[in-house]
Amino acid sequence: MAKKGNKFKKYSPEFKISCIIDMRSNHLSYVETVRKYWGVSTPIKSNNYRSQLKLWERIFLEEGEAGLYKERRGRTTKMDNPNKGKKKKLDKQVKED
Repeated sequence: MAKKGNKFKKYSPEFKISCIIDMRSNHLSYVETVRKYWGVSTPIKSNNYRSQLKLWERIFLEEGEAGLYKERRGRTTKMDNPNKGKKKKLDKQVKED
């Protein structure tokens, strides 16, 4: 989490896609990709970027390019997930003697 007063950086979907496609097509490691796109060479400083790349790659592999266009921050609304908050009704069968 960012310290008070700091803001999280928001990357465009096009930037995310270009990073992942470049990394996969050129067989770059996470460290090499971080070095190329962010210019960070020390392992401690590159940890956040590497974890971000791993997340983007997982989303890319599971959902494709369209998955990187989704906004995932904040709470979901009922419009995003219409079944959220609704309880499922269970069928109860009562035997009468």
